Amino acid sequence: MVREPLEAVSVPRTGTVPRTSGLEWAAQPERGSALLLTLMAFVALRLGRPLARGILYVVAAYFFVFAPRARRQARAYLRRALGREPTARDRYRQVFTFAATILDRLYLTRGRYELFDISIEGEELMRAALTAGKGAFLLGAHLGSFEMMSAVGRRQPGLHVALAMYTQYASRVAALLGNGPPERAPEIIPLGQLESMLRIRDCLEQGKFVGMLADRTFDDAPAESVAFLGEPALFPSGPMRVAAALRRPVIFMAGLYRGGNHYHVVFRPLADFSQLTRGARETAVRAAIERYVALLEEGCRGDPYNWFNFYDFWRHGADV
Repeated sequence: MVREPLEAVSVPRTGTVPRTSGLEWAAQPERGSALLLTLMAFVALRLGRPLARGILYVVAAYFFVFAPRARRQARAYLRRALGREPTARDRYRQVFTFAATILDRLYLTRGRYELFDISIEGEELMRAALTAGKGAFLLGAHLGSFEMMSAVGRRQPGLHVALAMYTQYASRVAALLGNGPPERAPEIIPLGQLESMLRIRDCLEQGKFVGMLADRTFDDAPAESVAFLGEPALFPSGPMRVAAALRRPVIFMAGLYRGGNHYHVVFRPLADFSQLTRGARETAVRAAIERYVALLEEGCRGDPYNWFNFYDFWRHGADV
């Protein structure tokens, strides 16, 4: 029962890129002092969000000035998303949005939902999947705050999300900020291990959602080249192949930051592999990836400052 998902994730297929090219984003060192991050967390949790946000403007300005490589790549992205040459204000706004979602992660992981004004679109999709009791995949991206998923869980008793991720590439900043009390820490399924697919299958059979971010490639994992914001870019096909092999529905999710304390959480139907036949798998997987990219592009154009991939995202898209 597990062989198909394992093969779907680990066997290189057409569209796979050389091992090192998919990890350009991981090779970039994260900026930020552990001491300063600890102090920032102290201010945020002990002295309040308004004061922490005031300091955040200075922090964002520092990184805007002293991270020229990321700034160049962000400019190239914003040019595509905005359809014009981005101003310095546009570029700073993207950095600040990124910093704001990291700060707010501190509060979300500690259950401080009262601090936020949260609107939700497509919540009925989650309710329907929860009622069916067969589990589903929840695919997000580095677009806004995936932690906003916890706000939906608070409104839906019995909704549990396990996060499947490559823990070796987890953000050092996120690790330093912590996940809050142990009882609120999310269930993590480390990918790249023999038992990973077993755990994913078990979670789904328990009626849980399995959340994954599907907009960055890893090592020699299978990837597909899809037009994104006007030019081919690589997207991992592993998440869709796993969903297809386990015959589960897939829902797109984004928690978009819209200034102040407002977030807009979006759920969209992405694919349903429950009735998939073996001969139609490849076509269905490709169609689902294209649908994912279309939804991601819609999010980037509608909320362009929420995109947080600060590297050359399109570098290898035309190589396959």
